[in-house]
Amino acid sequence: MTKILDFTKEINIEEMKEAADAIRNGELVIFPTETVYGIGADATNSKAVDEIFVQKGRANDNPLIVHISDFDNLDNIIEKPSLIEQRLMDAFMPGPFTLILKKKSIIPNNVSANLDTVGIRMPDNIIAHDLIKLSKCPIAAPSANLSGKPSGTRVCDIFNEFNNKVSYIIDGGETKVGVESTVVKVIDDIPTILRPGAITPEDIINVVGTCKISDNIFKKATGVVESPGMKYKHYAPNTECLLVYSNDINKLEDLVKENSNKDTIIIGCNELKNKFRDIEYLSYGNFNDYEEISHNIFRLLREVDKHNKKKVVIMGVKKEGLGIAIMNRLIRSASYNYIER
Repeated sequence: MTKILDFTKEINIEEMKEAADAIRNGELVIFPTETVYGIGADATNSKAVDEIFVQKGRANDNPLIVHISDFDNLDNIIEKPSLIEQRLMDAFMPGPFTLILKKKSIIPNNVSANLDTVGIRMPDNIIAHDLIKLSKCPIAAPSANLSGKPSGTRVCDIFNEFNNKVSYIIDGGETKVGVESTVVKVIDDIPTILRPGAITPEDIINVVGTCKISDNIFKKATGVVESPGMKYKHYAPNTECLLVYSNDINKLEDLVKENSNKDTIIIGCNELKNKFRDIEYLSYGNFNDYEEISHNIFRLLREVDKHNKKKVVIMGVKKEGLGIAIMNRLIRSASYNYIER
């Protein structure tokens, strides 16, 4: 039976030790990070890692991210980073940032989808930090959701999906960022974003002077991928999704009206809510407040199915800064069903 640990007000160190012992014993634990909730196992235990794939229904060619609490013992996990890789780690760890690095044999191949690289991340969340530290092992952890579904930003959204499938669920309240970490690989000395997140291209340029964005950010990748979130349908409710966008808010309103009816629910901005009084409307925040939209979007995607509508029309945002990450997630949630005007 899954045990819920309520750390929303304070951490109970004895209960945290219980969860850490479970990780060390090859069991699964769901825990919060600053981005989304993760479902974690000892990254050095291939059998425990296999169980992550089973319980999520995740394809085994979709690599996992390895979470660390600090840089101690990192040499046991990865090969020596380059100067640029080290600068990126120094700048963005801890934080919502994952770096693809050459792995050592202590990390089993099922973590890395048989690649010789692995994503390394150091969460900026005290619960995640303490769990990893007390576990005395790196933790492999994808987002805590059934594969294809929106990532979990609150325990109440994911409890039914994982009750009796994991040993512990640690409730740390609603996550801060709301979308998964930025994933970067340094290719020919140029940091390349494989999955966008809260660390933006501008942030990376400010540190090392250059940055590229993978061509697969807004299209479906095929073949071998080095980052999660690139290949498979993801972040999606069961309801049919349509994503629409215009930089002109009046044109955006027209696009939504053209594609909406009484069997539709809308996810959109505060500014247009009163324009759709006869259609169910979920507001994700102000049109240009990307931090608020990022924080709310997965929760709203999960809420959609409760309304039993035939279609959800989602208003997109400009592909800049954090908006790149938001649109990356929304395009995939809509299975590339996208209109821009």
